Amino acid sequence: MAGVVYDIDAWQSILLCFLFAILYVGSLYVWSETNSKSRDHPETIRKRFISVTVVSFLVIPIVWYFGSPTTTDRGHTVLEWLGIRFSGFITALVIPLLLTMVLFAGPLTLHYMDGVFRLYLEPRYWINSLNNSIWLRNHIVAPISEEFIFRACMLPFLVPQFGEGWSVFICPLFFGVAHLHHMIEKITQNKEDVKDAFKSSAFQMAFTTVFGAYSAFLFLRTGHFVAPFLAHAFCNHMGFPAFNEVLAYQDKALRRKLIAAFVLGLLAWIYLLYPLTSPFIYSNEIYDL
Repeated sequence: MAGVVYDIDAWQSILLCFLFAILYVGSLYVWSETNSKSRDHPETIRKRFISVTVVSFLVIPIVWYFGSPTTTDRGHTVLEWLGIRFSGFITALVIPLLLTMVLFAGPLTLHYMDGVFRLYLEPRYWINSLNNSIWLRNHIVAPISEEFIFRACMLPFLVPQFGEGWSVFICPLFFGVAHLHHMIEKITQNKEDVKDAFKSSAFQMAFTTVFGAYSAFLFLRTGHFVAPFLAHAFCNHMGFPAFNEVLAYQDKALRRKLIAAFVLGLLAWIYLLYPLTSPFIYSNEIYDL
């Protein structure tokens, strides 16, 4: 396949990213009969599965259309720009996930102390999970579709104009703002107070923006879509670290050990971040971060 580059204007790249974000969020509300139902209702989830799948396929021709053919070494196939390639796939499948688990050393230790790990050894847990629409949404459909739209399809447009460094921080802004639609659901469906809904949605926006920067970093360093997808699925599973649960432990010695696990996990992640995401490990010649 011939190589392409994305030499478009900065304003065009921003507008395209806005378009992708609008298409994604808008697809969640095209089913008028589900607007009165909870986002966790099986019918709502099933129809949103269809919507985000359609949008994910719809944006591919748009990404392809704006690529300019080239014979220079700057050119790559559209699939390579999207992070879909074989070279370095195995390392991208394993190492970024392990790196993310290091960051969550504290919460993982907490899971071990609480006995949650025993559940993962039960076949029934996985059977029930695979038959649970909420689990499938949080661990498979949402991570795949969101990483594809908000990372794989946006970064090829942003990087040529803003560079890899700035793109790491620009890209997640679309991702964070896109999550504000949950505030509408909290007010209209859950009947939450506007002020409370805004506070929780603002926190979610901040958290998803920070994660989005990490996810964009993984994508650009590895050049693989699978790396941020697995990190996203794992983070969705773990949720926001339960700091309150740690501080609630009455045993001071145990509480200190848990706090140490949180701190050591963060320090180890910082130390390993660049070595374990070296583009050389992933045969990444597409992006240069």
